Amino acid sequence: MKVTVVGAGAVGASCAEYIAIKNFASEVVLLDIKEGFAEGKAMDLMQTASLNGFDTKITGITNDYSATANSDICVITSGIPRKPGMTREELIGINAGIVKAVSSSLVEHSPNTILIVVSNPMDTMAYLAAKATGLPKHRIIGMGGALDSARFKYRLAEALEAPISDVDGMVLGGHSDTGMIPLTRLATRNSVPVTKFLSAERLEQVKEDTKVGGATLTKLLGTSAWYAPGAAVSSLVQAIACDQKKMFPCSVYLEGEYGMNDICIGVPVILGRKGIEKIVEIDLNDAEKANMKESAEAVRKTNGLLEL
Repeated sequence: MKVTVVGAGAVGASCAEYIAIKNFASEVVLLDIKEGFAEGKAMDLMQTASLNGFDTKITGITNDYSATANSDICVITSGIPRKPGMTREELIGINAGIVKAVSSSLVEHSPNTILIVVSNPMDTMAYLAAKATGLPKHRIIGMGGALDSARFKYRLAEALEAPISDVDGMVLGGHSDTGMIPLTRLATRNSVPVTKFLSAERLEQVKEDTKVGGATLTKLLGTSAWYAPGAAVSSLVQAIACDQKKMFPCSVYLEGEYGMNDICIGVPVILGRKGIEKIVEIDLNDAEKANMKESAEAVRKTNGLLEL
């Protein structure tokens, strides 16, 4: 199992670290355009192998895509991160060119790979990767929903004063501060709806805190977060590599599902060795359907800025 991570910055390096520690991949290739940067990160991570008990080989490469050849899974984290006050959509001018070039180079050397897109604006970058590479829809995955759902569960556990292992919940829609749809109606604590424990007002606060989860961290850190995004990516990679058939909300190309076409947006999927093995259509109420429609309109507006 060979995994390539493009972009050796904070998110990419965290992703490589979590994949290595989970010890399911034989090799992780970390690629960056900055001379020596990926090599240094890889060496630093490899020096933790005996301490953290993993045997995964981590290799750092400067801008040589031949080293990524025959990768089973490729992760794209490259591009500029957010700064305080920036929306994810504002990154499109720079990141679109990067993602288009990177995805094409990866597929050239690994035509059978599965692509996981992390770069922002993520739904639009996943759509761009799909159009630029021509890969079948089950092999293009946008990461956002897995991260947003983790942040949702963190906020739910906080509100419930419960251990996070008690909590389950999911976020659909676009990976943006306004487009996320935390499904409070379906969230549970050990199978009991959280509406049994929390007031409508408190749940609304949980929802709003979730939607601005990334912006909150960007304001505190001065840049985008990396631990949770890296962990979210590694969970998707593991689900695919180990054929786990796990369900995650991911940004995927829709062809009629949820009444949408020609868009990548966050919906529940089953992930296994083939990538997206099934898109799961759940029954949404009228308010949730309206939120999905509004979220999709915002994603389409950003997609309209692309030069395909």
